[in-house]
Amino acid sequence: MRALAQVVAEADDRGGTRLTVLRGESPLLVRRTGGRSGPGATVHLVGGAAGPLRGDDLRMEITVGAGAALTVRSVAAQLALPGRPAPPSRLTIHAEVAGTLRWLPEPLIAAAGCDHCTETRVEVAEGGELLWRDDLVCGRHAEPSGDARLETTIRYAGRTLYRHALGVGRHADGWDGPAVLGGGRAVGTVVAVPGFAGSLPASAGAALMPLAGPGVLATAVGPDIRQVRAALDPLCEPVEEARGGNESTLPPWRAEPQAATAIGTP
Repeated sequence: MRALAQVVAEADDRGGTRLTVLRGESPLLVRRTGGRSGPGATVHLVGGAAGPLRGDDLRMEITVGAGAALTVRSVAAQLALPGRPAPPSRLTIHAEVAGTLRWLPEPLIAAAGCDHCTETRVEVAEGGELLWRDDLVCGRHAEPSGDARLETTIRYAGRTLYRHALGVGRHADGWDGPAVLGGGRAVGTVVAVPGFAGSLPASAGAALMPLAGPGVLATAVGPDIRQVRAALDPLCEPVEEARGGNESTLPPWRAEPQAATAIGTP
């Protein structure tokens, strides 16, 4: 199966964000959700079919113009499944960000027997803001992990800010050893440009590290996704602040970044 999803967000003339392109094909269906009165727009990915299955070739393209703000979520976890003998399933994500993009999907689950690769490339213009989260679960309950590879490159103002690849499964020797996941079954990463306002909760499996540029990387590893979420969710979700009796929602990662502190080693 081949599928393409496209989202283009642009600033409107009222201080908000309009979606000039919102297009998807099964299983990459996209739907606008939430209200339309705030400064940003939210879309959810909706799985229109099972998968990805081996042989699937999926692509998602995101553009966020200057002054626009877009949040992308998903209604459920993405489950990479085995299938007939075929090349690995592939999801290619390309994002261009001049405004603000928050990428916060549910985890990818590498079911036993799957063979999947997600390739991500994000280009952030100077002055753009990004929160990019990836969570991976190595197999469903009580089953071995399938083969999955996540390759991510994030560039800022034309320079590479973050490049990382992680492979799990039977063809990735040592992925569960002490130098990679240390026996963990779930891992999550968040890249924030320009940085986070807070710090990670104290944990032996979490770390907060500055990047060589205007950005910070948070990583968490745990025996299941609950520990990863406990560490990373506070960095990603908005917090409520009362100001003069009025409540306003402020994403903590958009505040002035503080000095990053490593909390343990994942």
